[in-house]
Amino acid sequence: MSVTTAAGGPIAHKPAQRSIARRIFDKAASTPGFRVGLSIFVVLALATALYPELSSIDPTKMDVKARLLPPLFLGNNWSWAHPLGTDQIGRDMLVRSLVGLRYSFLIGVASVIVMLAIGCALGTIAGYFGGRTDAVIMRLTDAQLSIPMIILAISVLGVSRPTIPAIIVVLGVSNWPVYARIMRSIVMTERQREYVRAAKIGGSTDARIILTLLLPLLLPPVLFTSVLDVARMMIFESTLGFLGLGVQPPTPTFGNIIADGRKYLLNAWWIATMPGLFLGLTLTSINLIGASLERARNTVHGGGEG
Repeated sequence: MSVTTAAGGPIAHKPAQRSIARRIFDKAASTPGFRVGLSIFVVLALATALYPELSSIDPTKMDVKARLLPPLFLGNNWSWAHPLGTDQIGRDMLVRSLVGLRYSFLIGVASVIVMLAIGCALGTIAGYFGGRTDAVIMRLTDAQLSIPMIILAISVLGVSRPTIPAIIVVLGVSNWPVYARIMRSIVMTERQREYVRAAKIGGSTDARIILTLLLPLLLPPVLFTSVLDVARMMIFESTLGFLGLGVQPPTPTFGNIIADGRKYLLNAWWIATMPGLFLGLTLTSINLIGASLERARNTVHGGGEG
């Protein structure tokens, strides 16, 4: 792939970032862990997308006549209407768990996008321009790292009614420094390479070099790494929900369902266990996919292929 000058003429060749990303993905996809993780994730995604709609069960609707029904597999609940049982006010646990998975995954992915956008932008600017710009951004990064996520969450979400956008912003703002440091170190190395110097000589602006040369080259490996952070953000979101700082009832999320179910662990253990099981399976699938991508990335770059 050629690098062009501001006038549009070719001046150099930059690394084939598309082929690097493709090699990373192909190598990961050939591993058993990736295939198992993807299979689990696809099944959960289809169930989350289809079952709540096809069942027509309202996850927030109370039915006191059906309260505390045990799961079907226990043998004393012969109705398929509630295969995973019901909670203390008769709400279906399967639908509530699947809807909770929707919200948890949405918040996890969106918060990772926020942290990627902030961290990669600031890290790229710091690494490319260096000097005072780098010093200011790195001090801002250090300041952010000194604030624990839970403290920031309590400060922001504890003084107002938590909403999905607010939770996404809090999680994203709490974790962007990691990506800023990664991008800074990579960009500081890449800016010395021939294709960047050639672009400067050819008259390309700094903004053009960053947007058309560096970011397309450096983002794919970082995106692969960020898959693991989706699982981490889902855990944080569930923790906030359990503490009462997440999405508020009656909207079902893993955190508030498990918090409600802890009062019934002795006589209705499935209320807390079922959403925990779905969360565990989802995290396992994402971690298997993310770990496979991370190992493949390290192998490709460590083997000199990058």
